[in-house]
Amino acid sequence: MTAEELKKMIAGGETLCVEFKSDKKRLPDKDLVEAVAAMANTDGGVLLLGVEDDGDITGLHQDHLDNVPPTAMIANLTVPPLSVQVEDIQDDNQHVFAIHVPSISGVTATKAGLYLRRRLKPDGKPETVPMHPFELQSRTSRFRLADPSSQAMTEVPLSAIDPLQRERLRALIRSNNNSDKALLALDDASFDRSLGLVQDYGGKEYLSLAGVLCLTDEATIRRHVPTYEVAFQVLKGLTVVVNDFMRKPLVETFDAIVARFAARIEEEETIIDGYRVAAPNYDSTAFREALANAFVHRDYAILETVLIQFDDYGLTIHNPGGFVDGVRLDNILSVAPKSRNGLLADIAKRIGIAERTGRGVDRIYEGTLRYGRHKPGYERSDAAGVTVTFPLEKADFNFLDMVNKYEKRKGSEMKVDALLALSTLKTKGELQLDEIVSFTQRKPETIRAEIAELMADGLIAPVSDGTEDTYVLSDSIRSKIGGILVRHDYGTMEHWESVLSIIKRQGLCKRADVMATCHISGPQAYKVLSEMSEANKIVKRGKGKGTFYILPKFSNQGA
Repeated sequence: MTAEELKKMIAGGETLCVEFKSDKKRLPDKDLVEAVAAMANTDGGVLLLGVEDDGDITGLHQDHLDNVPPTAMIANLTVPPLSVQVEDIQDDNQHVFAIHVPSISGVTATKAGLYLRRRLKPDGKPETVPMHPFELQSRTSRFRLADPSSQAMTEVPLSAIDPLQRERLRALIRSNNNSDKALLALDDASFDRSLGLVQDYGGKEYLSLAGVLCLTDEATIRRHVPTYEVAFQVLKGLTVVVNDFMRKPLVETFDAIVARFAARIEEEETIIDGYRVAAPNYDSTAFREALANAFVHRDYAILETVLIQFDDYGLTIHNPGGFVDGVRLDNILSVAPKSRNGLLADIAKRIGIAERTGRGVDRIYEGTLRYGRHKPGYERSDAAGVTVTFPLEKADFNFLDMVNKYEKRKGSEMKVDALLALSTLKTKGELQLDEIVSFTQRKPETIRAEIAELMADGLIAPVSDGTEDTYVLSDSIRSKIGGILVRHDYGTMEHWESVLSIIKRQGLCKRADVMATCHISGPQAYKVLSEMSEANKIVKRGKGKGTFYILPKFSNQGA
């Protein structure tokens, strides 16, 4: 880090990942170790030793200047040992230690047994505070160092099992095509053990946390899993129309929420090519997957509610606990499936309430994009929880009809990559390969293959004006689903081919023919025809409103 980079960091002020520590009176080793441990237990960052709270650089104490950087001391006074990197930065004869603290998978304590973390105070300034036991559990589950859903609930006797809840599980398995039907042949005890609802701990059988959530009654859950709660809300403006809070067993609650959702489904419909085409305001498959994710991936150590909320702007599903380690907004479509509660995730797949192939997020996207709507939004997610929003939008029936016909022709579902590309091309007009790679979160070679297939199917076309790896909707698709025109659009080879097709079909071509076929403006059509004439692809005949164009081989026949 240079002196200029140091000043830039200081100018940004203290954050969760940047802390200033004065060393004018020599910061005690204990205070330095506690500050570093707290930063490691949050998200890592940089501690600047020799900088005052107001950002003034006052430099290092002579003791720190005379001795080696405190890397060994920090490692010796943390458990497990914390490895940091220290830079000695000089600015105007003042030295500052920039201590780079890694974000660790798990937690570290001071040698004195203190577990600390950083948080933001109400005024937005950071502070160091002790970690509570539930926060330790949350952090280990975030990094998947432990599976809270499989922990033994030794205080809950097996007699607390409610046979009705087991039958709910069996009924769900019977009714769902994606469930593990082999479970139905098992007796009750084997059924419970096979799903991990009951497990052997030290030679005795106990209910797991997942078992308590799935097999016991509401009173038992309230007593032993007090953090579990689900809210279903419907808001109209500032009026609360529905405000239901539930702590029933997991599958019963899931069914109750799905039933409430189904009651609020409204369908639009239209007639296209003589066939009825219908579109719901929210896709049931996308909703079920998002709801299953909220139950499965929530942090059961946090006293907070899973929230399903309808309002004037759309549908929101929120669950406590941020993304697990390795899952981010920029890889949510491509990262391998990860779960905070591994056992609960496996149960959800086997009983059929979650996607068994690990493509749950793909299903959430597909169920929304196929209707010509914007993709679901995860942007409101943070370290405290994951939030997915489904905007309330009218369906684009022309887009839906295109998808339906494609799937009927191909005999398979349209991939989420293709839906994202077509939807974005409609709104942006054109996309470069690296843009498609970015928002689909796939590898370039995968996207190239997908693009080649879309071009072969006549859905998109390359821009042929010298711009590399840039694509637009094909004329035929744009004529059906609309979409904006962009600067390159009227210069593409595709429009040239359209002009040639018009002439071959009717002997000549006028500017109005190009405007109607290619869905472009008069000046754009004139530019296409002019460029083709200059390239000797066509020959101009007539003047003014009587102007038309023919192929060169017919030009000697006159007008």
